[in-house]
Amino acid sequence: MSHPNKSHDLSCIVHVHSTYSDGTATVQELLDLTRHAGADALLLTDHDSVEARRDGLEGHHDGVFLLVGTEVSPRQGHYLAFGVDHEIDHGGRTATEIAAAVRLAGGIGFAAHPFSRGGHMLIPRLARRIALPLGWPALDEEAGLDGLELWSVLTDAVESWRTPAEAMRWLRDPEAAVAEGPPARHLAIWDRLSARRRVPAIGGLDDHQRGIRFRGRVRSPVPHQRTFNLLRTHVLCDRPLSGEVATDRAAIVAALRQGGAWLTCPSVAPAYGARMWAEDAAGRCALMGGETAAAPHLLRVRLPQPAALKVCRDGNLIHETRSATLDLDIGASGAYRIEARIDGRFWLLSNPIHLR
Repeated sequence: MSHPNKSHDLSCIVHVHSTYSDGTATVQELLDLTRHAGADALLLTDHDSVEARRDGLEGHHDGVFLLVGTEVSPRQGHYLAFGVDHEIDHGGRTATEIAAAVRLAGGIGFAAHPFSRGGHMLIPRLARRIALPLGWPALDEEAGLDGLELWSVLTDAVESWRTPAEAMRWLRDPEAAVAEGPPARHLAIWDRLSARRRVPAIGGLDDHQRGIRFRGRVRSPVPHQRTFNLLRTHVLCDRPLSGEVATDRAAIVAALRQGGAWLTCPSVAPAYGARMWAEDAAGRCALMGGETAAAPHLLRVRLPQPAALKVCRDGNLIHETRSATLDLDIGASGAYRIEARIDGRFWLLSNPIHLR
């Protein structure tokens, strides 16, 4: 167990598609937009493609690291795979077999928009389907996934719209909608799963920038310039990025595998320096995403600025305060996570620490 102060922050934009599959932006355009948004890394997930990696694009680009993953895309349920060198064949495979194939390829997988139930919009007196259900069918299977995309911003938004007016309100002010935080139903399911086993969570955009290219620019109702500031997965790596592509790729994948990641809203406040760990009487630390024995510990939280803090155990609220620091006695078996808000707006959500 290392000390949390040795971790290194990386603000990542996750689950984005390029012209290598069905996105409208090139990889270079996405990198430029990532840099402009102030993020450190872009986790690309084109459908059934790692062609960007074969073309030599994975690596450092003027301050932005491009990690090329892939969205394994069978007809029922999709899976975000990172750390794989090739596409994952999903023909005839079950969801659990797809997850196993990602592991066999040396990667880590997260169920994409796993709680999806599809979307319908009432256009008067007519319920019109606007999104297909693409939930992950193996959520409750022990080997059915390595982790999940707890919040898939654009998929979840589209599935929540019931009228054209609701869609227009979201499109006019997506920041206000995101300020509500992750959908409560998603949190409840994740808490139930986390009470039984480790299920690391990430936050993604599922961003294709739907639109058309005209005179060299993409015209879209949801341009990357806006969506890239809605949600980040803030990863804590065990070393700073070195500039060596294979080493840095491995560090990011290892942090994702560990569950060393916050879901953060960068438009509310930066999350650099946010830390959470559990410390026992001997000074040994269990880091965010990790497991340790159910015994007396101090749950320690350090944030870069004060916020309204909630601590939950297996999804149940056990403590709340307003502060930038917290030292809370815990010891009972359970999955402990925190949520922080600033001025009522969602700021960050931790992965849990598990006491078993």
